Amino acid sequence: MDDESGFSNVAPPLFDGNNYDIWAVKMEAYLEALDIWEAIDENYEVPSLPNNPTMAQLKFHKEKKTRKAKAKSCLFAGVSETVFTRIMTLKTPKAIWDYLKEEYAGDERIRSMQVLNLMREFELQKMKESETIKEYSDKLLSIANKVRLLGTGFADSRIVEKILVTVPERYEASLASLENTKDLCKITLAEVIHALQAQEQRRAMRQEGVVEGALSVKYQDREKMWKKRNKKNFSASGDATTSNNKNKIVSSKGNYPPCQHCNKMGHPPFRCWRRPDAKCSSVTKLVMKL
Repeated sequence: MDDESGFSNVAPPLFDGNNYDIWAVKMEAYLEALDIWEAIDENYEVPSLPNNPTMAQLKFHKEKKTRKAKAKSCLFAGVSETVFTRIMTLKTPKAIWDYLKEEYAGDERIRSMQVLNLMREFELQKMKESETIKEYSDKLLSIANKVRLLGTGFADSRIVEKILVTVPERYEASLASLENTKDLCKITLAEVIHALQAQEQRRAMRQEGVVEGALSVKYQDREKMWKKRNKKNFSASGDATTSNNKNKIVSSKGNYPPCQHCNKMGHPPFRCWRRPDAKCSSVTKLVMKL
């Protein structure tokens, strides 16, 4: 019993009134690890001690009694307060175990109905477009395990057949490869799941590459659009500047009538070089120096 001291620090699985079959499997394993499951499975009676018992008889009596007490304590600790109030008056661990089984697992008729409902739920399953193969297979396995917990066999081959028939068309390439390379009557569930997951990964990588390429093209198109727009704006700005400069030049020249000396516009007659009294400023300066 000393070897169990470390494991005894682990809390027992808690039963709150739901999923009894799962809790029962966990609790049985827990009691077996503590070497006290026989107190429930064998439902033995602790014999009375004879007069003047030997040390071996005392040890055996104490061991049997302690195991039953530990089993009862584990069952009490492994249920919620609501469930505990229904079993607290029961004296033996076997009585507690049988009560919980009858109360929450139901009789054979109820269990058979539960199996039928689960089988119907399994047959109605179809993989959605948004689901991954892992999500779909986990859902099928969950239903199959519930059936198994109710005492009905459920082979993995049925899950394999269900997956092969109900997966979407996007897995057609993998299914064809499996048909050509494997015996579908002997293929395992793990092989099917791994093959379909490999196709999912390849498809996801291709889609990622397409998205990156599309983003790159979109960025290039946007860059071209911005360059074209900037060029257009620059050209328009340049045209406006040229027009403004021309307007300034025209404005600076003034709006004069045709000159009477040269018949040209843009200057007053007294500034015309062809007027009779026009003099060259350079010649005037030279005469003044002389």
